[in-house]
Amino acid sequence: MKLGFIGCGNMAQAMITGILNQKVFEKEEIIASGPTPEKMNAVREKFGIVTTGNNCEAAKADIVVLSIKPQMYEDVIKEIRKEVSKKQLIVSIAAGISMSQVERQFGKEMKIIRVMPNTPALVGEAMSGMCCNEYVKEEEFDEVYHIFESFGKVEKITENLIDAVVGVSGSSPAYVYMFIEAMADAAVMQGIPRSKAYTFAAQSVLGSAKMVLETGQHPGELKDAVCSPAGTTIEAVRVLEKKGMRSAVIEAVHAASKKSKDMGK
Repeated sequence: MKLGFIGCGNMAQAMITGILNQKVFEKEEIIASGPTPEKMNAVREKFGIVTTGNNCEAAKADIVVLSIKPQMYEDVIKEIRKEVSKKQLIVSIAAGISMSQVERQFGKEMKIIRVMPNTPALVGEAMSGMCCNEYVKEEEFDEVYHIFESFGKVEKITENLIDAVVGVSGSSPAYVYMFIEAMADAAVMQGIPRSKAYTFAAQSVLGSAKMVLETGQHPGELKDAVCSPAGTTIEAVRVLEKKGMRSAVIEAVHAASKKSKDMGK
């Protein structure tokens, strides 16, 4: 097997979706393990990949993705460490678990790549931050980079920035969903049917994000372009400033980043 997932929850399934859609690997080259037979049977039916209840089987793949909760790392690594070799690539996607911690738990020099993706991988629009330790060769890093690039954008970073990435992209889809939900609720109050309200709100967020990425203009500049003198938009912006929207978002990102950092202590 070329690619193994130990744990196959929402994030792993989002990644598998992107990988198969972009034909980075064939379904026969991917194996995933999990403790619940019913769930793994459902994963096999959904994707056509190989599934197993034995983590050691998934750990034999060329590239092994540890897609488990941070608190499970120590026990799972203890279970699989005799099965892995220094030739394999270990990809960690957990918040709060450093590469040195992973290497220490394996008890030997390992090629470790740490990535913080997010769930929009499911629709090919993930944002991932990626770094690696000194044992990973450039071509090996590029291979894993290509995997994550198949379902979104990737930025190479240094590990000291990974907690900030958790706050600004890893956790942020939840903030955006809350924003979309709140805008839709307001639209419903104004008489727009809920299904249409979600479309208006979500498409506006999508289009605005695309404007930032494709024009290269500063978000503040794009915001100013929408705000006509004495118009509706500047009135809405005034209320958002009064209610502390910027501060709330900054504090939310900071809290998520701090939590990630604290988890690694």
